[in-house]
Amino acid sequence: MGPSKVIPYYFKASENFDHEEITMATLVTYNRFKVLARLASHYRGPISVALHVNDDEDKYQIISDLHDLFAENEDMRRYVDLHLVVDKFDRQFNMWRNVAKFFARTDFIMMLDVDFYLCTDFRESLKKEPELMNILRAGKGAIVVPAFEYINEADGEDWNVFPTNKKDLLVDVKADRLDMFHRSWTRGHGSTDYEKWYKSTKPYKVTDYNYSYEPYVIFKKEGTPWCDERFVGYGANKAACLYEIYLAGIDYWVLPSDFLIHQTHHYPEDTRAKERTYNKKLYDYYREEACLRYARLMIANNEWNTAKSENLKNECGRLRGFNDVIEKIIEQHEEL
Repeated sequence: MGPSKVIPYYFKASENFDHEEITMATLVTYNRFKVLARLASHYRGPISVALHVNDDEDKYQIISDLHDLFAENEDMRRYVDLHLVVDKFDRQFNMWRNVAKFFARTDFIMMLDVDFYLCTDFRESLKKEPELMNILRAGKGAIVVPAFEYINEADGEDWNVFPTNKKDLLVDVKADRLDMFHRSWTRGHGSTDYEKWYKSTKPYKVTDYNYSYEPYVIFKKEGTPWCDERFVGYGANKAACLYEIYLAGIDYWVLPSDFLIHQTHHYPEDTRAKERTYNKKLYDYYREEACLRYARLMIANNEWNTAKSENLKNECGRLRGFNDVIEKIIEQHEEL
């Protein structure tokens, strides 16, 4: 799309963080400043955020307001590394996600949308799961924190009354006030298996993966795939990030007692509909390309007959003609 001016650590957090802390890697635009400040004061841990500013006459006012935001909130100064992205290209969500990830200063990140409220302390929960922590350290697992939203949007506007434990959450679920995030698009979060989660007391592995799955996950920063920056605008952008993570041999594990709730935020629906149509077509081509790219890499690295390739085999084997192509690639590899 053209060059973007990226200014890393335009503001740099004053706190020093343990390398095994979880950095919230997120993105924000001008209209979400207050939500970012709320996240900083609530999480009180490392945050790496990419802020996009349009390169026009309004940028000076935005930068001024940004300075005011940091001056007014000590938690912003203590916990937030903010990286400016200045260009004329709106909604480059995956590019912004990559910036936030690249400049994160801890071993683990959580790819979070800033509108989600952290209802529970998943950092403490993970510390009590040594096997899960070892999977995370080895870069073999991504930890899912289930996402919810209120059915009546007005109920999701006041985060002060959100449930803060699973027992209270289930009361609202049974009363049909809360449900899985975007329940009208089951493929987006359905692989988490919410019915199983309601009853679970131990972490469990996602077994019914769908290529549209886009949970909010904690994973190792180093050695994990980046988000494909061809996805611009709404639709499939986050799913593409999670798809590539899955193909790389990283399994999804769900925390049994932790959750996030969406804080009601209204979107430009006309724009979303148009961009989703374009990105859906792009995603179809991208999936084929990603499958072949990772398959060739695993074959070249003699990893094709290891556990690392199982996710790829299960998912990509559904693509028409994929297995035939792979057989030929394996034959060529064996002849070398």
